[in-house]
Amino acid sequence: MKKWIILFVVLLVIGCDNPAEFPSRESLIPADAVKMTPENDKLPPEIQTDEYEAPVPLPYPANTKGAEDSAFVMPDGNTIYIWFTPNNKMDVIEQSFDKVTGIYKFQKQGNGWSEPERIWFVEPGEPHLDGCGFFQGNTVWICGAREGYTGMHWLTSEFVNGEWSIAEISDFKHGYDVGELHISKDGTELYYHSSRPGGKGGLDIWMSKRVDGEWQEPENLENVNSGYDEGWPALNVEENELWISKNYGLWRSKKVDGEWQTPEQMFSALASEATLDKDGNVYFTHHYFEDDKMIEADIYVAYRK
Repeated sequence: MKKWIILFVVLLVIGCDNPAEFPSRESLIPADAVKMTPENDKLPPEIQTDEYEAPVPLPYPANTKGAEDSAFVMPDGNTIYIWFTPNNKMDVIEQSFDKVTGIYKFQKQGNGWSEPERIWFVEPGEPHLDGCGFFQGNTVWICGAREGYTGMHWLTSEFVNGEWSIAEISDFKHGYDVGELHISKDGTELYYHSSRPGGKGGLDIWMSKRVDGEWQEPENLENVNSGYDEGWPALNVEENELWISKNYGLWRSKKVDGEWQTPEQMFSALASEATLDKDGNVYFTHHYFEDDKMIEADIYVAYRK
């Protein structure tokens, strides 16, 4: 919290004093940064199911020597949004001013991905933090920090006339404590993680229904949750699978007769934040660690057989 208060003060005092300059995305990656690969990874993601091929990292330029995280793939599998920061050792204040940390868009090109397009939800160059993007239709929900506000907030932006609008604060009701989220296609169910009271301990998955335009009191998904942390929910396109991050791996709950079942582990070893396309291919973040220190992070994909 102290860092967010400091960030707020810094943004408020000097946020608009400096003209915008735009370094290239990779120019701020430290010169001594190491590009991790499956060959030098001591804790590679491991598959725990026969439904998927072994996971592989996305090729450059989707992954770099910097840190890629919090991916969101569109249902058709042809567009993916990835959060990037050049140096995972920077604190949030440094990230808010570096002009490259943020969300990038990539288009599928053959067996690879296009050069990145920076997505701005503020005036380009304005100090800010944006992350955890959830894209649906022409709307995106992001968690972010903004000049004039303390802490993190939920914001929304609309895609209009070929560009994303300046994001506006769109917080949920006080007390809902909405963490990273996924909203059903019809807009009536909100899944999110939270440590709000009434759960099983730590982070739990909660669900709120939208009735007459209002999100109702969240309910704890008891079959999905445990005494461990469950977070970062993601529905598949058919909305009969709920993927979560738990115990440093990815788990999947299936909906049977309208009820979510106990999750089963699908991938282990530092796999988190699933996002799925219409074919059931699962994209996720893999963090590389050595001697209990994070080296970098990449986006991986496991193709459904």
